Parts: sequence; structure tokens; C-alpha cells
Amino acid sequence: MNNKYSGLQITIHWLVFLLVVVTYCAMEFRGLAPRSYRPWFNMVHVSCGITILVLMVTRLLVRLKYPAPPIVPKPKPMIIGMSHLGHLAVYLLFIALPVIGLVMMYNRGNPWMAFGMVMPYATESDFDIVDVMKEYHVLLANLGYWLIGVHALAALMHHYFWKDNTLLRMMPKKRG
Repeated sequence: MNNKYSGLQITIHWLVFLLVVVTYCAMEFRGLAPRSYRPWFNMVHVSCGITILVLMVTRLLVRLKYPAPPIVPKPKPMIIGMSHLGHLAVYLLFIALPVIGLVMMYNRGNPWMAFGMVMPYATESDFDIVDVMKEYHVLLANLGYWLIGVHALAALMHHYFWKDNTLLRMMPKKRG
């Protein structure tokens, strides 16, 4: 039995990580940029969000086909349960956030850009939906900081405290 995730799973994991960093940075740094650059920051944020959605759905489908490699030594059942709960939260967050963002952008009723193209939008704006979706989007995005931190901390705990192969299963192969 293989002791690592597949190359595709590892690639998607780290690509999503990089896209999440860019997505969060686009929003965090948008306010520091001159006003004329803000649409570019928005487009980067939305384009990365859509890409994250596609990759997370792909990752979920690949994960359903290929089981996780075993953790050696096997953790206690409570740790395994917390791990499953944490991964479920990560999947839900990074699928829900882009979907909510897309619903919000569509219902603004104005042209908006992703990947340098004008995307579909409602013929009439519905700011009741937009306002609710924005609240959820911001709430979940802020929750994402904590979830990412807990995920990284858990990986480090597995590696340095419990001394199992959890972290190594998701690391790219070494050259040579």
C-alpha cells in the first residue's frame, strides 16, 4: 500500500494553498492600492476563488476514488475523528466560500470580471441577497484564517509531537 497521496492530490493540495494565499492577499491589500487598481484586485480574488472551487470539487472526487494512505503509527481514535472533522470543515469552507461569492457577484446586477472576461450577471440587482451573501462570505473568510491555522498546527503536531507520517503523506516527492 502506498504511504503518500497521489501526485495529483498533492499538486491540488499545494496549488489550492497558493491560490488561497493569493485570494486572501488580494482582498487584504486591495485597500492599500490606488482606487484605479481595485477592480484588478477584485478580479484576481474572484478568479482565484473560482479556481479554488473547481480544484476543491476535483480534489473531493479524486479523494472519493483514492483512499487516504494510512497514518503510521496509527493515531488514537479521537485524533482520527478530529482529523476527519477538520478535513470536512476545510472542504465545506473552500467550496461554500466561492459559491457564496459567485451568488453575491451575480446578484449585484452589474458586470463583473473573472479571468479577464465579463461574467454573467442578473438583469436586475437583488441587494437583499447580496447583503446576506456578503455577510456569510466575510464571516466564512474570517473563519478560514482560523481553520487554516488549525489545519497547519495539526499537521505540525502530527509531525513533531505524535511523530507520525501525516505531514509527509502530502509532501511532494524529493528529487534525486
